[in-house]
Amino acid sequence: MRILFATRNRHKIKEVRSIFRSISSLKILDLDEIDLAYQDCEDFLETFDSFEENAIAKARYFNQISGLPTLADDSGLVVDCLGGAPGVNSKRFSPWSKGDSISQDESNNRFLIECLRTFPDSDWTARYVCVVVHIVTKENVRVIRGEVEGDIIEHPRGKDGFGYDPHFLVRDTGLTFSEMSGKKKNRLSHRGKAMRNLLEEMKSDV
Repeated sequence: MRILFATRNRHKIKEVRSIFRSISSLKILDLDEIDLAYQDCEDFLETFDSFEENAIAKARYFNQISGLPTLADDSGLVVDCLGGAPGVNSKRFSPWSKGDSISQDESNNRFLIECLRTFPDSDWTARYVCVVVHIVTKENVRVIRGEVEGDIIEHPRGKDGFGYDPHFLVRDTGLTFSEMSGKKKNRLSHRGKAMRNLLEEMKSDV
């Protein structure tokens, strides 16, 4: 079975392929493999107020234009003292532009810490959320949610991971996601939890 993973994030593709490796009959395709070039309209797929709505919109779009069973996710960081921000705006949280001298991830992380400085660090509790959507046909849609609790730390730790991983201290581990091996991160992460739950449901399909 071939499934299209509707993302242009190479880190996500690597993580998901690792998680789904246990099913030899299942092949995870990326957008480049099926020659789906980037279109400007993709920037407007994730404009909703919930992770679920964004993931469904993305999955439906790529399912329709590819004709393939499609997997899509929307994920982000939810910080309690910021009222749930950055939330669905995690990717575009900071006022970053392509001409800046730092990456978008670095800009988002710096902006996050700036926003948190008015709160005591004991209030910097947070969670990563991931909603995964699997669409085979218009009527056959699965929606799975995964979460992991943690705390934001001021100074980044670790060299792996992406996004807010260097600042996200996973509860009860003493490690940020950036300090973990890929295998350990997949076992504990929000995306890993959501994908494994989806994988269990999909086993009846393959």
